[in-house]
Amino acid sequence: MQIRLAVETDYESVLRIMNQVQDIHVELRPDIYKENKEIITKEEFLEALEGDTFYVAEDGEKVIGIMGLTYRHIESSSHVTRNVIFVDCMAVDEPYRGTGVGHAFFDKLKEVSREKHSDGIELQVNARNKQAYEMYAKYGFSEKSINMELLEW
Repeated sequence: MQIRLAVETDYESVLRIMNQVQDIHVELRPDIYKENKEIITKEEFLEALEGDTFYVAEDGEKVIGIMGLTYRHIESSSHVTRNVIFVDCMAVDEPYRGTGVGHAFFDKLKEVSREKHSDGIELQVNARNKQAYEMYAKYGFSEKSINMELLEW
């Protein structure tokens, strides 16, 4: 398995894996997420490729995982100035979950973080997605903040 920058021909595989994750989100939080079979348009994907912000995990010739990043510069009067890599999406093709693909992505993240001289790596996880939460915690991520919601009033 290798982690590499995505290329245009990866689009259909990326879309397939993103749709799997969207289905999980819809199942976990139908009050927030809706079915959508075009999670990322071809144009959005091509734009991400230009910024070197989209990676794939490849096993032989098959794309088995995806990871999209955003580079954020945080600077304000109330915050310490930081350059953070934010993981917008990370997903593994269903048959390959639990085989180390996520950990390979984390290793790539550390490498990219060193190259970019970032101050941290952040991501957001759905509170009901216990499997993802546990994987992130096992890899060393800790809670930065907790989003709360009020659905009925």
